[in-house]
Amino acid sequence: MTHGPLHGLRVVEIATLAAGPTLATTLGEFGAEVVKVEQPGSGDPMRTWGDRRDGIGLLWKSIGRNKRCTTLDLRTPAGQDLLHRLLEVSDVLVAGNRPSALARWGLDYESVHAAHPHIVMAHITGYGAGGPKSDRPGYGTLAEAMSGFAHQTGQEDGPPTLPPFMLADGVAGIAATYAVMMALYHRDVHGAQGQLVDVSLVEPLTRLLESGTLAYDQLGVVKGRSGNMLPASAPRNTYRTADGRWLAVSSASPSIAARVFRAVGRADMAENPAYMDPVRRQERAAEVDEAVAEWVGRHTLDEALTAFEAAEATAAAVYDAPALLADEHLRARGTFLQVPDPDFEQVTVQAPVARLSETPGHVGHLGRGLGADNDAVYGGLLGLSPDKLDELRAEGTI
Repeated sequence: MTHGPLHGLRVVEIATLAAGPTLATTLGEFGAEVVKVEQPGSGDPMRTWGDRRDGIGLLWKSIGRNKRCTTLDLRTPAGQDLLHRLLEVSDVLVAGNRPSALARWGLDYESVHAAHPHIVMAHITGYGAGGPKSDRPGYGTLAEAMSGFAHQTGQEDGPPTLPPFMLADGVAGIAATYAVMMALYHRDVHGAQGQLVDVSLVEPLTRLLESGTLAYDQLGVVKGRSGNMLPASAPRNTYRTADGRWLAVSSASPSIAARVFRAVGRADMAENPAYMDPVRRQERAAEVDEAVAEWVGRHTLDEALTAFEAAEATAAAVYDAPALLADEHLRARGTFLQVPDPDFEQVTVQAPVARLSETPGHVGHLGRGLGADNDAVYGGLLGLSPDKLDELRAEGTI
């Protein structure tokens, strides 16, 4: 295994749950050394969040991959002092605590920058800095509501719909990852100091939903829910097949729409300007959707996929977890890895998403036990003696 592209970069993660840890996980996949700092005794709530086996959260195993796990009570002066010692030999601090908590601990950006001007500090919070909500507690659910996502998701006559997974946290974590890399580039290439990367859970998701605010700003239109349909991309929906399975179809361009029409035996639509002009097709979205639904409903999923593939149209089966893991294309790409684990023998997790041809990402190990690396980090990296480590343990600092 060659060193990853971020080899030599050290990241200290004091964030919990999903957004900040997602950022640190991604950096760790590509070679950064990630030191995860958790509260002694309890640790990151992600350790027991969601589905569990033998009391261990399954998501923890994946989001804790490659990280060195330490414990440290940041509410105490001794804990704060030890964290500052870590920052002296690190490059990035990832935090997700409310600003008031960081200020109490002397870990707000102004304090960190004054003591460690080289540090890039990523602070991911519910609402971001600078507004009246800055110090309110915030979770991804609230961001999914405020961003407009829930308002636009669901059936037309149904309630606003929240995603069944941590969407806002994941999107914020990805946004913060590229922002940290930009800040590091500015520091290391342009000879600058570190800086603050301020990311809220609301704004990255809102950026993906910008069509809604643009439509309101320029047209006075408030977009609502339309189920799985997207009139601007008609036909676009999920369709039930004759064998009770589901097929997703999309046709954003006229050429693809024509292929879909031919695949479902409606060459007449493919040759009619009323259905090929994007604006006029949008006006006929319901009719187009009905034509596709009627044809798909008379065919099995395999028959429908064969017809769409022959026409070079765009369709895919709606997968559940077993189908996702069994897909021949994803298996050929190595999308999922089986990683040895001392708790579960082995766990199937998703490989790093981005594929770098010369310096690929790597999963060395999955989430480790609470404080498993205290001796290696505080003793090996910071040089504390065994007696000092015993003292810190006795007083509850680590």
